[in-house]
Amino acid sequence: MDGGARVNGIARWALAALVALGSPAIAFAATTPAAAPALVFLDNDFSGPGDSNVQSLVPLLHDDAVTIVGLGVVTGDAWRNEEAQSLLRVLEIAGRPDIPVYLGAEMPLLRTPTEMHRWVDAYGKQTWLGAFTDAAPGQPYHPSAPEFIPPMAEGTPKLAASHEDAVAALIRLVRANPGKITIVAAGPLTDIALAVRIAPDLPALAKAIVIEGGNVDDDVATATAGLDAMDFNFFFDPEAAHIVLTSPWPRIVVLSDASRSVIFTKPTVAQIATSPTPLAHYLTTYAHTGEPMWDEITTAVAADPTLITKEAVVVMDVDTMPGMHYGRAQIWSDAFAPKSGAQHVHLVLGIDGARFLRAFTAAARK
Repeated sequence: MDGGARVNGIARWALAALVALGSPAIAFAATTPAAAPALVFLDNDFSGPGDSNVQSLVPLLHDDAVTIVGLGVVTGDAWRNEEAQSLLRVLEIAGRPDIPVYLGAEMPLLRTPTEMHRWVDAYGKQTWLGAFTDAAPGQPYHPSAPEFIPPMAEGTPKLAASHEDAVAALIRLVRANPGKITIVAAGPLTDIALAVRIAPDLPALAKAIVIEGGNVDDDVATATAGLDAMDFNFFFDPEAAHIVLTSPWPRIVVLSDASRSVIFTKPTVAQIATSPTPLAHYLTTYAHTGEPMWDEITTAVAADPTLITKEAVVVMDVDTMPGMHYGRAQIWSDAFAPKSGAQHVHLVLGIDGARFLRAFTAAARK
């Protein structure tokens, strides 16, 4: 799931028109992506059981072309420690205790629960505030108790996270494998931003970074379709998204709205349920049907870039100025981009959804 100049309504409609017309003002890629990464470091807010966050593992676990060198856990949809327990339990169930888990940031760089709720009061309701969501009867949220781990329906893991933190591990691994590691950030970008600040050489040493976030043109969907189309990952830690997007990575891929283009449906769950494996049983038992497959699409594209059917090369940043657009992604063509250090990103506009879903279902059955 990103201050700079603000994209106004006219700019948003202009972008839509340029995309529709295939204007030369936006550089469309010819869908000849780089080869699939051999080494992946996945950083995510691994809340569970059975939602998009922990299911982001599925496209990677049994892909012979991919080695997961580490999993970083960052606070986002839930608190870090709770997420780590969910992740460790899934690794046990999937028979992959060999993959190291590293605890990352417990809080965003600047945002706090109090500040976020003040923002909501000033600028409008958001249906999802992740770990900062107010406690309510019958709900699992505990915004003032980050160390609390609720009872786990899927069972408490016996595995433990590494004593090394996610930021140190990411820096160590990338430096030890220059040009070989693809970083996949499917949650808030706090850990990646901290790593960049500690080790400014990190971006140039990575192979690429693939980011779930960067939604654009959300206002119309929110106002007319009753959808809360807010980009949670950028909204939860705007400063981190800004740091990452303005760092000199060799390649930046941003999934944007394409990450919500495929829905996890009951028929898909039924196909997975025909498998007797422990992972398939877990996925079908705790399935969150009716939700977009945000994180699963992100990891699948990182592993197999040929899933991308259309993309635009644009300049991207995030608004970090106080106000109603705080945390919103902004994009420009080269002709209109500011000279603030923002980088080119490959903004994914379409994926082969049918092929993705077939591959995900097959991997979930293993």
